[in-house]
Amino acid sequence: MKLEELRQIRERVQDELRLRGGSARVRIVVGMGTSGIAAGARQVLRAILDEVSRRELGDVVVGQTGEKGLASHEPVVEVYEGDRVTVYGGVDTDLARRIVSEHVVNGRPLEEHVLEVREVDG
Repeated sequence: MKLEELRQIRERVQDELRLRGGSARVRIVVGMGTSGIAAGARQVLRAILDEVSRRELGDVVVGQTGEKGLASHEPVVEVYEGDRVTVYGGVDTDLARRIVSEHVVNGRPLEEHVLEVREVDG
């Protein structure tokens, strides 16, 4: 899948969220810096977008960011819920789908893949 296709999927999901008038319950951010892309972050982003779309999770927003300074743990995925962020490392497409199904949908973080959990300012 090309980068433009990923943008289109992300925009469609975000448009659906806006149309529903809701706010994001969860925000998922994929590190798309050079080392992340080299490690497979594009495929991870695609898997997350596909899973969010397939499950019709209108209260979940997916985004991307640059380098996170965790090159040895790429691809890196952050899951923001309220004032907490859970950082996953070494994410492949299968793990990306599990993050959506188990963490985002069922509220069960995949502890064995978590690099860090921290509080963030609202």
